[in-house]
Amino acid sequence: MTLRDEISVPRALTDQEIDKLVLDWSSLPQSSHQEEFLKLDRKTAEEFFLRMRGSDQAGIFCILPVDDRRSWIRLLAPDDAADLIQNLSEDDKKLALQLLDTQTRHDVSAILAYHEDQAGGLMNSRFARLRPDMTVEEAIRYLRAQTRTQVETIYYAYVLDQSQRLLGVVSLRLLFASPPQTVVSQIMVKDKDLAVIHENQDIEETARQFSSREYLALPVVDEKGIMKGILTFDDVVQVVQEEATEDIHKIGGVEALDAPYFKIGFLNMIRKRAGWLLVLFVGEMFTATAMGYYEEQISKAIVLALFIPLIISSGGNSGSQASTLVIRAMALGEVRLRDWWRVFINESAAGFVLGLILGLVGLMRIFFWPAREELYGPHFGLVSLVVGFSLVGVVMWGTLTGSMLPFLLRRLGLDPATASAPFVATLVDVTGLIIYFSVASYIFAGSIL
Repeated sequence: MTLRDEISVPRALTDQEIDKLVLDWSSLPQSSHQEEFLKLDRKTAEEFFLRMRGSDQAGIFCILPVDDRRSWIRLLAPDDAADLIQNLSEDDKKLALQLLDTQTRHDVSAILAYHEDQAGGLMNSRFARLRPDMTVEEAIRYLRAQTRTQVETIYYAYVLDQSQRLLGVVSLRLLFASPPQTVVSQIMVKDKDLAVIHENQDIEETARQFSSREYLALPVVDEKGIMKGILTFDDVVQVVQEEATEDIHKIGGVEALDAPYFKIGFLNMIRKRAGWLLVLFVGEMFTATAMGYYEEQISKAIVLALFIPLIISSGGNSGSQASTLVIRAMALGEVRLRDWWRVFINESAAGFVLGLILGLVGLMRIFFWPAREELYGPHFGLVSLVVGFSLVGVVMWGTLTGSMLPFLLRRLGLDPATASAPFVATLVDVTGLIIYFSVASYIFAGSIL
């Protein structure tokens, strides 16, 4: 059964079918989104809408009749409504805010004041609140009232004072297991023992905090300890996935896409790819310049030209390996800016050993090849030494370049993922040729060159 057939079925869909529709929605032509969405029965449509990404929800919001938009945007929690609104044009943003009730509009506006990559821009401002002087019986009754009107997700109840400063947290399990007359302040985990997220904290640091202890939700506070909202693990997972996608695009030498692949216009796709290709193309021009500089040496020993692709690809590959490892380690918090010296030592050793392995293989390939004299001339022994020593130098240089560039970019306040594999490979191509012909000039020392 095709996606179009599934959407057209006049019945409520199962959870699995709805999940499949969410995943396959981008494969439908955008011109047919309104028609297909309106074919869903109301209950299925609501479930479908709630599970979609903010960008897809925004697309549906814009194609719905104006009179219907109010009911759909009011289905969303404040953080999800903010995510939808962030994907709208300026005029549509104002309209969407006006469709919200007063309290939700206030909550959404507060979230929109943060950058979307900060914890405050992802938090849900509606959470379960308790006072420290409540008894357990009063707290349970109070939470029951909150879940009917104010709270979307409830994993923990947060204990606040009159100034909304976070004092502690109580798990629902502990709350229901405690005697009815026990005071909340006696069973809560106190502020000094709490894991909290600061409102301006970067999403990558937030994700590491979640993964370190497998939290379901964490409170978001300002610099004075006043609680602003909560972040749940599902909100963080979605954003981390988007961040990882952006980094992968950059590592591949592509400007990050801001929409699913099939929703990017052809001209927009060309624009996002052409920029990097032009930069890399200009960089590769320096390779031709370097070869021109050594034209005399090449003309005297044509055999050297045979190994140019081998030399520059080995350096580029080793540099790409190192940059990918360091960038990922930075993203996971395993490597920090101050660790550059340790990485330098590790990669120096790794580059030398890897270069030695490739150099030995290259040397043996030339020196022991059956038709070596016919292919490489009478000086095949010297050629094998040139290739072997050059590979040690080029691979070691490529490894150091690939590992140190992310630190340099981070130090300059740029995204380390910009030290993409194509960029490192282009840089090492030019310098690899210089190393190769310098080694050749030294080893031949007038015997050929």
